[in-house]
Amino acid sequence: MQRILFVCLGNICRSPLAEGIARERIAACCLDVTVASCGTAGWHAGEGADPRMVAAARAAGHDLSAHRARQLRACDYDDFDWLLAMDHDNLAELRKLASSPAQLAHTALFLEWTGIAPPTAFPDPWYGGEADFAAVVGLAERGVAGLIQRLQK
Repeated sequence: MQRILFVCLGNICRSPLAEGIARERIAACCLDVTVASCGTAGWHAGEGADPRMVAAARAAGHDLSAHRARQLRACDYDDFDWLLAMDHDNLAELRKLASSPAQLAHTALFLEWTGIAPPTAFPDPWYGGEADFAAVVGLAERGVAGLIQRLQK
């Protein structure tokens, strides 16, 4: 079984979106893969996904209502096969916190790892409007499609 952790800053926008879409699509493909998400910062631990992200995801047919944010833990490096960062800053943080070369080798940018480019970094819609949230839903769907293709190989 593969285990994948999506990582963004607060775990209320990008990474829960990727997790939610991946969970749906992985189940539909009957793949033996577990997914989760977290943030490198703990400001929103225990909170649900950002309401704007929930609404944008819902409009595209994805349900993020069960999500609860959590912060990255040291054990995540051992509990997951891949830690996929949503942007370069979070990737740098993942790499800084890795305690071994093996842990470091299992960190990557989500979109780059899934073969979706450009962009390589997943934009944060936090300061944007409704259109920005809708746009990242489409990007997450493309990224997850690439993830599924990679996992099926």
